Amino acid sequence: MSEHYEPPKQSGAGQFFDSIFLLVLVYVALFIPLILGLTGAGSTNEMPEIVNWETLGQNATMQAQWEKLGYTPETAAEIITTKFDYTIDPLLLLITAVVIIGYFVFMVKVSDKEYRDVIREKFDL
Repeated sequence: MSEHYEPPKQSGAGQFFDSIFLLVLVYVALFIPLILGLTGAGSTNEMPEIVNWETLGQNATMQAQWEKLGYTPETAAEIITTKFDYTIDPLLLLITAVVIIGYFVFMVKVSDKEYRDVIREKFDL
């Protein structure tokens, strides 16, 4: 058996750089959809011609809760009638799946290579 494996040391500056780099990557990954206009599903707004609690589909209990919050039928109408459109684009879903699966395949390949390098280094195989 060979001696105890000692992984390479990373300097404090290297750790700081890695941390900042990862924060920037996360920040960019979260803002790319905003920049490309891919955020949020579309919404529809089906406003009834006559606006009252009944035409908005609110029962007496719901009406009381809206009124406790300070809303009238006119002020609550836009909130109640705005519905999100949850339509899924199959092409974008497929692209997302390919990217995620590709990432995990890449990580498994790289991890396997590094694991084999450590075993080879430790046991001289």
